[in-house]
Amino acid sequence: MLRNTSKHIAIAGAGLVGSLLSIYLKKRGYSVSVFERRGDMRSSDYVGGRSINLALSNRGIRALEEVGLAEELKRIAIPMHGRMMHDMKGNLSYQAYGKEGQYINSISRSALNIALMNEAETIGVQFYFEQKIEKTDLEKTTLTIEDKHKKFTEKKFDLIIGADGAFSAIRDAFRISDRFDYQQFYIQHGYKELSIPAGPGNTFQLEKNALHIWPRESFMLIALPNPDGTFTLTLFFPFEGNPSFASIDSTQAIKEFLEKTFPDAVALMPEYLKEFEQNPTSSLVTVKCYPWVKNNTLLIGDAAHAIVPFYGQGMNAGFEDCRVLNNLLDEHKDNWETLLPAFQQLRKPDGDAIAQLALDNFIEMRDLVADKEFLLRKKIEAKLYELFPTQWIPQYSMVTFHENIRYSEAYTKGQKQKKIMDEVMAQTNIEETWERLDFNEIVGRL
Repeated sequence: MLRNTSKHIAIAGAGLVGSLLSIYLKKRGYSVSVFERRGDMRSSDYVGGRSINLALSNRGIRALEEVGLAEELKRIAIPMHGRMMHDMKGNLSYQAYGKEGQYINSISRSALNIALMNEAETIGVQFYFEQKIEKTDLEKTTLTIEDKHKKFTEKKFDLIIGADGAFSAIRDAFRISDRFDYQQFYIQHGYKELSIPAGPGNTFQLEKNALHIWPRESFMLIALPNPDGTFTLTLFFPFEGNPSFASIDSTQAIKEFLEKTFPDAVALMPEYLKEFEQNPTSSLVTVKCYPWVKNNTLLIGDAAHAIVPFYGQGMNAGFEDCRVLNNLLDEHKDNWETLLPAFQQLRKPDGDAIAQLALDNFIEMRDLVADKEFLLRKKIEAKLYELFPTQWIPQYSMVTFHENIRYSEAYTKGQKQKKIMDEVMAQTNIEETWERLDFNEIVGRL
């Protein structure tokens, strides 16, 4: 049923969250205009930004289901049922993400974004590209926009939503307003994209249905599959120190380091030297801020809570923002005055929780996934999950597969589980005795 056709909403950012949110709002009957600083990625002369693959999981899928796009997008995604770890000698070990039938999905950022924009335009959302937001007036609810011809125009709206990412132009107006808390911090690692081409006949040269990890303690390489048989690789590596992007500063140094550190991957990468030298090195930032609402302007997605990518939840958290906002619109009968404060109060703890979870998971992925004690801990937790599926849900499963559990709840429960498992793992000869543990007593400690 169409409602609210008199309200005109501006969304800054035509990325994943902005495009999805525009669909939700247009389906509710709002007039929606989306302003994007970059060109239209669907045009032939578009010069792309990040192409890093994304891990679409249950939280994101649930939002896509609500706007009718889940099945279409699952067709261009590849299920990844677990992690495949590669050691220095090329030996493999595998760790399932969850129970049988539970998996995450590798999907192209650009393909997903294009599908969302196409759907939004089909139902009447207006997109405006090469439109740089120069100023946001939080009192008047106006945007001053610079177009590609350097012409400035001021536009007034009933509501402005900043979905314009970690370096949000809308958030800049919040930062110079009174009583706005803002924190931005970078980790010491950056990332660089590499690739593995398809084999003969577009075959996959690595296991197709896994997320591949080359854990090397202070850094790691990961690989996600693409439908055409290729893999998108990302090297997460320190900017400074030894080894680091700064220390391998010649073609020979790059060659020697990669061939020694990731021999089985490099054997499949004929263009690795060219890609390493030509592809940009990008940084990884976490953003925390509050409030997310000032008058009739709202921050959402990365503009409100940018996180590092190590839990694969950045996009999923942003999509969940859209779904939660839509649910609150139902609950508050489209009364924005009451739902906006309700939205930020509900989602702020979850944004903080997933930010911390993502930082913690980087340590797990690069340092621990090949550690024998860690693998035994995971085996014991899997047994607890098997015996008590509703009482002991591993933290990864709570975050990734149980979208009814809030991030903040998953974090709190996970901390309790960690304390209990630390005590279990401290027992003498746990490697030999773990199968005889009193699992009922362990789960009772929760």
